[in-house]
Amino acid sequence: MNNLKTDPSKLKNEEMILNMGPQHPSMHGVLRLELVTDGETVKECIPHIGYLHRCFEKHAEALNYQQIIPFVDRMDYLSSMNNDHVFVMGVEKMLGIDQTIPKRVEYIRVLVCELNRIASHLIAIGTYGMDIGAVTPFFFCFKEREHILNLLEWASGARLLYNYIWIGGLFYDLPVGFEQRCSEFLTQFKPKMRELDELLTNNSIFISRTQNIGVLPLDVAINYGCSGPMLRGSGINYDLRRIDGYSVYPELDFEIPIGEGKMGTTGDCWDRFDVRVREISESIKIAEQCIERLTKELKRSPEFDPRAKLPKKLIPKAQEFYCRGEMPKGELGYYFIADGKSDKPFRCKARAASFSNLSVLPELAKGAMIADLIAILGSIDIVLGEVDR
Repeated sequence: MNNLKTDPSKLKNEEMILNMGPQHPSMHGVLRLELVTDGETVKECIPHIGYLHRCFEKHAEALNYQQIIPFVDRMDYLSSMNNDHVFVMGVEKMLGIDQTIPKRVEYIRVLVCELNRIASHLIAIGTYGMDIGAVTPFFFCFKEREHILNLLEWASGARLLYNYIWIGGLFYDLPVGFEQRCSEFLTQFKPKMRELDELLTNNSIFISRTQNIGVLPLDVAINYGCSGPMLRGSGINYDLRRIDGYSVYPELDFEIPIGEGKMGTTGDCWDRFDVRVREISESIKIAEQCIERLTKELKRSPEFDPRAKLPKKLIPKAQEFYCRGEMPKGELGYYFIADGKSDKPFRCKARAASFSNLSVLPELAKGAMIADLIAILGSIDIVLGEVDR
């Protein structure tokens, strides 16, 4: 009962305070939910965060821009490539070198980011199934994710925290044979996704546990600053890869899946899950286009240096600048303040998708059953490293 925000003396008859977490199998990290319950019904839900606070923004004030990248990796540690890409784009735009980045570098960045997006969504889908009671999809998804981690480890030397996308380029060019092996993986992965659809997406028990549960109306999603599959699941076509058209995404052909209320109400848990499943198919399509460009028009060359555009001094002009990108979980943005004198940012504020998406949980939890609260939380797909930063 320590540090409760709810006054126990004001509880009505039959109401009680229940702590869920921070150590709980379905918490997706060290999150504590303070629940006011009436039997099995949730009357109020108050998230308590801060258990994983790592002082990212304070660290950034003491490090130069290149040294910050390994810390950026550790925010949403399930999609480190995407974290790096957005941060690096922001610094390159501040330095005025964003238009000089070689096309091969840009396509490699998008390729590894989309592979990382698939890996992140596989964790979201697999753990979500397990939250609700379906254990088999968890092992199914992790098996396929392992192939992606092997590819990214081959490219960067690391399995989770890559430090691969650098300001001005890449740590290293793709290994010889990477494109072919990546293409082989995507070919064998497509039928696996269809099998997963049969196993989980269209499973009658799974549908009954997620349809019409945790319905997020579009106006509520917008007012709370939700983004990513949380926002698109409520029926709006809003993806920063299309809206902002950064990197080489405008040159690629892909669709933006949105929630359509196929199994229940638009914006319910099933819709958010389905958006992630369909996004995996679109990421496969993007990755295949990148591989085609890299093997035909942008072939590797012994003279190609992915670090050639890396400036010797990373000192941007004095300015305030905000850069954003589409992460697997939603909008990730960095707000920089540069003083024009130092290679260290005066301020680097991170706008984390998981933090904003989690803020709507109290709205979704009102009136839900305790068992459904787990389904609602899992459908948000949070990572506490990004929530607490």
